[in-house]
Amino acid sequence: MAADDLSAPLGQDRRPKRRRALPVAIPQAAAGVLSLFVILVVGWAVIADDPFGGEPMAVVRTDLAASASPGGKPDQSSSRPDGQATDDRPNRYDGPSPGEATPPAAPTGRTVTVIDGTSGKRQEIVLPGPPDDTKSTGIDPRLTESSRHGPLPKIGPDGARVSEIYARPVKVVAGKPNGPRIAIVIGGLGIGAAATSDALGKLPGAVTLALAPYGGNLAQVAARARNDGHELLLQVPMEPFDYPDNDPGPQTLLTTLTGGQNVDRLQWLMSRMRGYVGITSYMGAKFTTSEQSLAPVLRETSKRGLIYVEDGSSPRSVASQVAGSHSLPFAKTDVVIDATPTAAEIERALARLEMLARDNGSAVGFANAQPGTIARIADWAKAVETRGFVLVPVTMVAIKPKSS
Repeated sequence: MAADDLSAPLGQDRRPKRRRALPVAIPQAAAGVLSLFVILVVGWAVIADDPFGGEPMAVVRTDLAASASPGGKPDQSSSRPDGQATDDRPNRYDGPSPGEATPPAAPTGRTVTVIDGTSGKRQEIVLPGPPDDTKSTGIDPRLTESSRHGPLPKIGPDGARVSEIYARPVKVVAGKPNGPRIAIVIGGLGIGAAATSDALGKLPGAVTLALAPYGGNLAQVAARARNDGHELLLQVPMEPFDYPDNDPGPQTLLTTLTGGQNVDRLQWLMSRMRGYVGITSYMGAKFTTSEQSLAPVLRETSKRGLIYVEDGSSPRSVASQVAGSHSLPFAKTDVVIDATPTAAEIERALARLEMLARDNGSAVGFANAQPGTIARIADWAKAVETRGFVLVPVTMVAIKPKSS
């Protein structure tokens, strides 16, 4: 029976009323607002503790001992290790002479601005750039040119060659100024910290050091080596016969590339450090047998005032012939000292080196930076001059072109 709405008491409704449900979107919106509130509170707390107000900031390392050489020793690049030389080569560069204009300082880095988000204060900080080795190692700016790869050596406007200016003086043996000369080159340095430190700590300054181009602190290693009296060579990776199974490293010079491509790679390698007197091959048994591939490389080397040292890795190398045709000072390894890296064989190799020097007036030995090899050569070097020999840097035995 239908309800009589007219006879029902006012204000009373016999039909139960259903509650209207809230839309689903309302609880979700409330949760979103709550989450946003939490994020704002946390973010405010973090920023309040940040003196830069959340702005980007840079943390840099400053070197307060920039004027000191590696190892904390004061710079001694302008002093001769022993005071005199045995030949008439030009003295190495020791900075501008009196009255000569000082070359402009190289840029030390780039400037960034740090903003304090609380106070709005702005502060400029200079980020350190590449080390300026023109002061710390006697690098002559007149013998350096810029390239897309970095600084490259060059012949000076007055004709001065890098290999002459950066050559190191040697000690005259008392009573035997014209004794047989022996030059020893130690390769494979600049990458392994232990081997590099061992060589720098034990070998006399007359030993020439060849540095690989891949070291992370190559400039510092080169600076210390030069300050200790060593001549430097740059080891250039060249194609071996079993390439690519045996890969010397990035920017290796290859027989499959054009001359221009190899020269471009050579320039990249040359830009890795400064202050070296020449280059030497690393591996390269195949590359040095190809006159077509080697000629553009040695032409570029001569053009930049350097010397070339044959490391003895390939008896079929044509480097001596190519160097002569491009007026490039050249030194050939006579004995690979650690071809068999045992103590007895190293001793025999050193004895053979002495014999060749006595017969020919000079000899060149090449060895790798292995602990046993370095120790044996260091002991040998202590007494070699008592037997009438003169231990010299490699530039003093390099064959100079007849036209020079």
